[in-house]
Formats: sequence, C-alpha cells, structure tokens
Amino acid sequence: MVEEKRSGAVPLAPVGPLSELVLDLLSSPPANAAAAMGAAEAGAEIAETVAEPLGDDDLQLALYLAYELHYRSFPGVHPDWEWNPALLALRARLEQAFFGALEEGVPTEDVDPEGVGDALFRLEAEDDGVSLSRYVEASADLEQFREFVVHRSLYQLKEADPHSWAIPRLTGPAKAALLEVQHDEYGGGRPERMHSALFAKTMRGLGLDDAENAYLGHVPGVTLATVNLMSGFGLHRSRRGAIVGHLAMFEMTSARPNRRYGNGLRRLGFGAATTDFYDEHVEADAVHENIAAYDMAGGLARTEPELAGDILFGARALLFLEDRFARHLLAAWERGECGLRQPL
Repeated sequence: MVEEKRSGAVPLAPVGPLSELVLDLLSSPPANAAAAMGAAEAGAEIAETVAEPLGDDDLQLALYLAYELHYRSFPGVHPDWEWNPALLALRARLEQAFFGALEEGVPTEDVDPEGVGDALFRLEAEDDGVSLSRYVEASADLEQFREFVVHRSLYQLKEADPHSWAIPRLTGPAKAALLEVQHDEYGGGRPERMHSALFAKTMRGLGLDDAENAYLGHVPGVTLATVNLMSGFGLHRSRRGAIVGHLAMFEMTSARPNRRYGNGLRRLGFGAATTDFYDEHVEADAVHENIAAYDMAGGLARTEPELAGDILFGARALLFLEDRFARHLLAAWERGECGLRQPL
C-alpha cells in the first residue's frame, strides 16, 4: 500500500515517532523554543530504545531530514531550523545511537601513519562483501535497475557535497589532493559534467524523477544509513579523518562496479546518454584511487598521525554499510520482492 504524503513543509509521511517529531518541527516556525526543546527531549528518549539503529527506517529518516538542512534543505522549511538548538540536540542523540551501533560493528586497528595508503589497498583487497554490481551487470531486469538507481539517488544527486565539508578542515598535501579529486567530481568547471548532473540524466533516461529527494519516502533505513554516514562524518571536524578515509575507499572501489553498471544498462538496450554517468566514473575513479589513498589519506596521516586510525575506520565503515545495503537488495530480489519501502 502506497503511503499518502501529508501536508506540511516536507510533504512526506513519517515512518515512526522520530521522523514524525522532526517533520512536525520542520512544519512549524522555529520561534517556539520551549515546544521545540520538549520535542527534542521526547525524541532523545525514543532514540535510546531503537533496537537496530543501523537499519531502522524511522531513526535513519529522522537523521536524514536533520542533515538535509545543511545541504539545499526542503522548500517551505524555515532556514533558521538549520542551527536550531533543539533540533541539533535531537540530531546529536540520533547520531549517538547511529555511530554507537556503527562502532560496535566496525573493527578498529592501530596503523602506522606512514602506511595508511597501503593499509587502504589491503582493506580493499580483503573485502569479501557480496557483489551487487555483478548481479546488476548480468541479471537485473529494467525494474530492478530502476529500483537500484532510486536507492542511489539520495546520494548521487548530491555527489561530492558531503566530502567537500572536509576541505576547510585539512591543510597541505591532503587538502590539495582532496581538491584535485573534487574538481573532477564537480565537472572540472563544466556544470553539465558535474557527476550529480550526469546521474540526473541517467534517471531521466530511465523514466525517473530527477528532483532531489523525490524518492525519499521510498528508500529504507539500510540505504539512508549509507548517506547519513557521509553527512555525519563530514559535518563534524572531529571526524575529518573518517570522512577522508571514506572518500579514499569510495574512489578505490568505484571504477569496476561502475563499469558493470554501465554494461548492465547497455545489456538492457540503453545508449551513451543514459550510461554516461557510469562510464565517466570508470575513467575518473581509476585515476583518483592512488591520489585518494596515498596523497589525500596518506598525506593527512603524515600531517596528523593521530588520525591514522580514524582514516581506516571511515574506510571500513563504508565497506560495512555498503555490504549491508547490497545484501538487503539482493535478498529482496531473490525473493521476487522490491527492496524499497514502497514499490515504484
């Protein structure tokens, strides 16, 4: 059954008490500080009872809504909500639940700061997660590919933005390397070649709505967690090592899967206009992986050796949540079901 969109600043149906609290706050003026703080305190108590924060639809949607205010927000939401103390207090409790569960699931390790680049390539080589890209390349039908694109749309339509929060937090070689990677992500000065614009073109080629957050009501918590991970790392200076490690592993593990996704689209009969996003990443990310691992992540570790472990944690966290997402989607398809909360 398709949920009805509700009226309000964000026309989206809540999926539980946490997302309902946030949606109610965003639909009201931010001047009533007492009411907002009361809602935040109620939400904090609820967040403590969430059994599985990493995949909980309600917690992850509430956290995504709070983070989205730092991007382009939602039409009709008062801009003062972005730094409203009550909402930030609630967001902090949601983050505490999310990152607490993540730290329980992702191993940490001591690493020689001089060997961070090699350690990242070792992590990539040792990764034994399931391969969603191989299935999509060889077996996905059109509706499954469309569903896959919808899952990815919440990040790809803002591609590179969460990692760009690291720019003012870095210095020296790491900053220069990050800017080199981001320059390509943003199209090298050509707006039509921005990776987010290329992904929007792919969505249109598949008959999908390319507006930001058009499918927010469809996407489950296990997918939202992969986006919230980047936002949470990027928004906190204390996690600058983790966002750098995340981006490094993101670039290192991108070229081969994107080649397969492009091949999957060609198998389904689509041409260059629709495959352009994936084909662009095959070339760009093959160039980026050494820059990201050795110059950016390695450069940061050499400049701030105490962050070496955080860099590896960010990389491991990406692999961990991406594997959870892939297993969710493949299991749904194996059952003949849709992996979205609502079918398209």
